[in-house]
Amino acid sequence: MPFKFDVYERSAYREPAPIDRDSPFQSMMERFDVAAEILELSPGFYEYLCRPARMHVTSIPVEMDSGRVKVFEGYRVIHNNVLGPSKGGIRFAPDVTLNEVKALAGWMTWKCSLVDLPFGGAKGGVACNPEEMSPKELERLTRRYTAELFDVFGPDKDIPAPDMNTNEQIMAWVLDTYSMHARRTENAVVTGKPVGLGGSKGRRQATGRGVMTVTLAAMEQLELAPGDCTVAVQGFGNVGATAAELLGQQGCTVVAVSDVTGGYYNENGLDLQAMRAYTQQNGGTLAGYEEAQPITNEELLTLDVDVLVPAAKEDQIDREIAEGLSARIVAEGANGPTRPGADKVLAEKEVLVVPDILANAGGVTASYFEWVQNRQGFFWTEEEVNRRLDRMMRKAFDKVYATADTYDVSLRIAAYVVGVRRVSDALQMRGIYA
Repeated sequence: MPFKFDVYERSAYREPAPIDRDSPFQSMMERFDVAAEILELSPGFYEYLCRPARMHVTSIPVEMDSGRVKVFEGYRVIHNNVLGPSKGGIRFAPDVTLNEVKALAGWMTWKCSLVDLPFGGAKGGVACNPEEMSPKELERLTRRYTAELFDVFGPDKDIPAPDMNTNEQIMAWVLDTYSMHARRTENAVVTGKPVGLGGSKGRRQATGRGVMTVTLAAMEQLELAPGDCTVAVQGFGNVGATAAELLGQQGCTVVAVSDVTGGYYNENGLDLQAMRAYTQQNGGTLAGYEEAQPITNEELLTLDVDVLVPAAKEDQIDREIAEGLSARIVAEGANGPTRPGADKVLAEKEVLVVPDILANAGGVTASYFEWVQNRQGFFWTEEEVNRRLDRMMRKAFDKVYATADTYDVSLRIAAYVVGVRRVSDALQMRGIYA
């Protein structure tokens, strides 16, 4: 069922902007504009919803192991908190910018709204290269970042979580630093923690599991049987590897995966457990893996497969890649992997794109479960977490699909319509405080 292309160049709210810009925030706004027109948002509501509520930029002095003091720049953007406390991860990467964090915070607003969570959207980041830092340096960086944002964070205000290059240990340091300043242990201030500190079972696999759930739902719509489907996954981190393994367990044949060292292909299917074990013994990468044919990133994205899961970084599928793409389903495990200009090409080719704010919402949904468990002091089994997650992800997919059918738009624009409508309705009910 192909939906029509949504014209990003046209907007009643602001001047037209060229598509395919190198700005994640611009990419997010191109899609938001179309949803705003469909919903006929008033100019005032449009301006309110597209602007971040607060942006925090902080200097983070860290004493390095050498004794030298190095100053890093950290960010936290609260995009919206109309529906509840803001929610979003913290990423450590050398190319993190305020513009990127703004875009990711906006995506979190619509993502939380889309899956019906009582959260707004936020995102954080520190411009650093964690691969060049020792564990002690990372700990000092994390603790100082948390201390600088102590007045921002809070279980009823803003709740961070892991993101790119951050993990359970980083979140444990956030929890401890915040709790020391608050003079009480506050488990619910952060999610993605170790289970021993109040983390939720099933949280680590939740994003990849959500990708699997919506991919199976998309297969049903195209009347594809998992046992007849081939899959390529860009990215072999936590999300990509988990999605690949779970789709394999459902009967799909995963023929290609990639990481920072390149792509790996086997037309007969990859041994994903062996590849995961190899990365654990090889410094976390697939470098030198000899049981598959090496391929380039572009070759992986354009393989003749039924399902493509881009689960790496933003802006991986541009117009040129889209022209050569052969998959029937694209399930976006990463945030913003497809540029606006590529959407038109994919729509013309009748590729069913399950957008990022739906496909990778399993992580924040499980984070919500963790927050709920922390607040009530009662914890669920992994089976309970997975069952609730599957139900909420499938419900969100069905709602987005029905909305796409109603307005004759892509699943991406339908997802924005669903997410923006809920926030807009809540804003209408609350009113503007003056």
